Formats: sequence, structure tokens, C-alpha cells
Amino acid sequence: MSDNPSIQPLTIAGRTFQSRLLVGTGKFSSNQVMRDTLAASGTELVTVALKRANLTGENDPFANILDFLESDRYLVMPNTAGAMNAEEAVRIARLARAAGLPEWVKLEIHPDPNYLLPDPVETLKAAEQLVREGFTVLPYINADPVLAQRLQDVGVATVMPLGSPIGSNRGIETRAQIEIIIEQARVPVVVDAGLGLPSQAAEAMEMGADAVLVNTAIAVASDPPAMSRAFASAVRAGRCAFELGQSPVNRTAQATSPLTAFLD
Repeated sequence: MSDNPSIQPLTIAGRTFQSRLLVGTGKFSSNQVMRDTLAASGTELVTVALKRANLTGENDPFANILDFLESDRYLVMPNTAGAMNAEEAVRIARLARAAGLPEWVKLEIHPDPNYLLPDPVETLKAAEQLVREGFTVLPYINADPVLAQRLQDVGVATVMPLGSPIGSNRGIETRAQIEIIIEQARVPVVVDAGLGLPSQAAEAMEMGADAVLVNTAIAVASDPPAMSRAFASAVRAGRCAFELGQSPVNRTAQATSPLTAFLD
């Protein structure tokens, strides 16, 4: 049996990714560390908050995070983090498109600075507009199965329910709701926010999530590239376990070495 069993690739909006680990680019100690970490993780899809990117066209390696992201290696997805409402989020997405970035957008609208919880009303409103304008929209949401269905009706490419608040590293506190979202999903489900340990990423994948997005737990680790490899391994293991399926669960103990006739 192979020590590294293959798993099915991830498909979002008709595009195929071998890795099911998405990685954010914030909080790294330097752009060089970020670059090395992304390479170690094996990710193919990264998110970038547009407020951190220099779109002037000037070559400034100290300020322009985009200089450290190889466009032939990663799909760089602009993030609307910092938007307070739908209007601001749509404006950010349009700016990214005008600057030549992909028409993929991670839609984030969280007006409360203390908890960074997504605004469901403004998120749905922005998603409707962005889909109409031809964007591939990946919305960050509370683990709300009803909202997830409404967003899928609008035409988003994924739904991205939080496990716990952004940057909290508290793991999956919304398991029951995420399980409902996965059960009802017609698009890939990406567990986003709050995953603090590789084991928590594996848990999300074992539940049937299609992918996870991790940033803080990797970026603030003592060795970000090593932590990214740990998360990548956990994601592969969790997905493999999901595809293989759990062994039967029994109410009573089942001997692994049954008694044989020679003991009679």
C-alpha cells in the first residue's frame, strides 16, 4: 500500500487544484518568509488583502507583496478584507480587476473590529453584484446553512464558513452547522478562519469539507515553512480518510484477535 495515497483533486469554478490547502498571506514576519512558506505548503491558491498590495506598477520589493507571488505557480486571489459594506467590497474587487489581478475574489465584509464576524446581509448583497459582473466569488461567512444556500442560489463558486473567529486559533466551534452546510452543498465548502492546529484541519477534511484556508496559525508559528508542511500533511490525511470512509462503529467491543479453536 502506498505511504502517500492519492486523493481527488479540488475543482473550483472549473479550475483544478491538486492541493486542498489554501493559504493567506498576512501576518508573516517578511515577504521572504511568506514566499518560502507558500512553496513549502504546496498550495496553489493564495489570498491577498488588496490594501497590502502596491498596484502602482512601481517595483518596490519592500512594499509590494505581489512581487513575491509567482503567477505561474499560484492563483492569487484578491481579498476584500477591510470592507465595511457591500459597496466597499465591490469597489475593492473592481480595483483588483483593473490592476490585472484574476477575477477571483475572496469576499470578506466584517465591520466589527473586535470579532471580525462577517456581515451576512452585506455579503449576500455584494455577492449578487460581483457574480453579475463576472467575478468568481468565494464568500467568507458565518456557519449559517441558510445563508450558504442563498449564496449558492446567487452563483458563488464556494462557500467558506468559519470554524471560529479569524486569527483565534480556537479550532472548529461550529461543527454542527458546518456539517449541515456540507450535506446541502452544491459547491465546494472551504472551512475558513480559526484553525490553529493541523489536527483541526484534518478534522475539517474528515467531516467532508473540500478544502481549508489557513493563515494565522502558519504565519505566526516559530517555523512557518515547517508548520505549513504539517498543515499540508494533515489536509491530505483528513481528505484521504474521508474518501476511504470510516470503519463500522460498534456499540460493544470487537476483539482484534478472536479466540481460535486450538484453545478449546
